[in-house]
Amino acid sequence: MTLPLFFFYVFSTIAVVSAFMVIASRNPVHSVLFLILVFINAAGLFMLAGAEFLALILIVVYVGAVAVLFLFVVMMLDIDFASMRQGLLQYAPIGVVVGIILLLELLLVAGSFAVSPHVGTGNVVPMPDGINNTRALGQVIYTRYVFLFQAAGGVLLVAMIGAIVLTLRHKPNVKRQDAFKQISRKRTEAVEVVQVKSGQGL
Repeated sequence: MTLPLFFFYVFSTIAVVSAFMVIASRNPVHSVLFLILVFINAAGLFMLAGAEFLALILIVVYVGAVAVLFLFVVMMLDIDFASMRQGLLQYAPIGVVVGIILLLELLLVAGSFAVSPHVGTGNVVPMPDGINNTRALGQVIYTRYVFLFQAAGGVLLVAMIGAIVLTLRHKPNVKRQDAFKQISRKRTEAVEVVQVKSGQGL
């Protein structure tokens, strides 16, 4: 066994186990910490594949910004996760259907590699000589796969909006600023002129 193959098995095993612990942990803080571990091992796999730019971006952006932001949001927001999990079983059939579809897709991908091992290299874009990894990646993403890249950004935007909508809870006893109400009020509602007689003031 060569050294790169050994590190591949190490990184991939830890990444798969950590990904399972993300959804299996009862404490959401522990789930975020396991997610950070998944990102670190995925960065190691990118380094083994020769994509150093993706590995560094995964560490700097996802671990250093996104995952840490998740951690602070989970720790600072007073979210009752027990009440959010109530009624979760009613969505179980949909989750099972989606899980079966993903499992079939993974089996098809694995089967295609078993039947034809060279199927993955048939659509590979060759890297020209004298161009580094970052420039070659940018040329491929923003020319050949630009529409897929924009679609992935749209999916992430929808996911972010959905997460905000699902976790937004308005407490009844908290005073909030209503800018539209403040702007649309009349002078008679904001100012009251009182005639105070001499000697009867404060």
